[in-house]
Amino acid sequence: MIADLDKTLEKLLIAEIPIKNGEIDIKFDQPGREWSAKLSRPTVNLFLFDVRENNVLRQHQWEKIVAANGPINNRQAQLKRTPFRIDCHYIITVWAADPQDEHRLLSRVMLALFRHPKLPKAHLIGEMKEQPFDLQTRLASHDRLTNPAELWGSLDNELRPSVSLIVTLAMDPWAIVSTPVVRVRTLRTGQTLTLPQTTEVVPETTETRIRIGGTVQKADQPQEGIQVALKGTGFISTTDEDGRFQFGSMLPGDYILLAWPPEGKPIERPISVPSDDYDIDL
Repeated sequence: MIADLDKTLEKLLIAEIPIKNGEIDIKFDQPGREWSAKLSRPTVNLFLFDVRENNVLRQHQWEKIVAANGPINNRQAQLKRTPFRIDCHYIITVWAADPQDEHRLLSRVMLALFRHPKLPKAHLIGEMKEQPFDLQTRLASHDRLTNPAELWGSLDNELRPSVSLIVTLAMDPWAIVSTPVVRVRTLRTGQTLTLPQTTEVVPETTETRIRIGGTVQKADQPQEGIQVALKGTGFISTTDEDGRFQFGSMLPGDYILLAWPPEGKPIERPISVPSDDYDIDL
């Protein structure tokens, strides 16, 4: 994945600097003394010196997976944990025989990257095309490389102008989990005389309320904006983009579902509450 990020940055710089006929090399090496002594032409080097999680963008939650043409399966819910957001820290240096050439080239590199706070989709390569979020960049961040001399000392090379670049990408180690869709939620309330020893409820005081959910479909496709009602109760709902509707605070019993298609008469369907199927096929 990070290798594809390197290739994406290389493609962007070649197009934006621009670089023609390979007159300038772009490398991703550790800029040590022996390495720099072997350079034979002007070079832009992006050294990845740190990788860490972005705690500001951290999320620990589940998200629903939806296919491009609607729900994957109305009988199954497919969920996945949100991916980690990772900051890739690069140090950018330029290398040429003349310091003025280095400064001009460094300026062109900075202008190219400043123009793109988000890496453009036209230059994405490999796994970067599948990223769930825009690839955000931060160039010359004031809180990075606060002590360049220490870094260059560890690289055993002479101090030279350098610019920090941070690219934030998503890393997803999670597998998709399939689980049955929740169709019924039951709430029972009542009085108990035995707390805290047990939670046994006095039968005469028990009251049950049920919340149900279903879908409206036509030719296996979810139908959005369809009005659904429970006949004779005053309960009414409108389906969402996934064709789903809900009714809450119902008593157990037998009911008739009504659905109003865009054309034609309302469709009726007898149901029992609770049960495991409240779907309507138009």
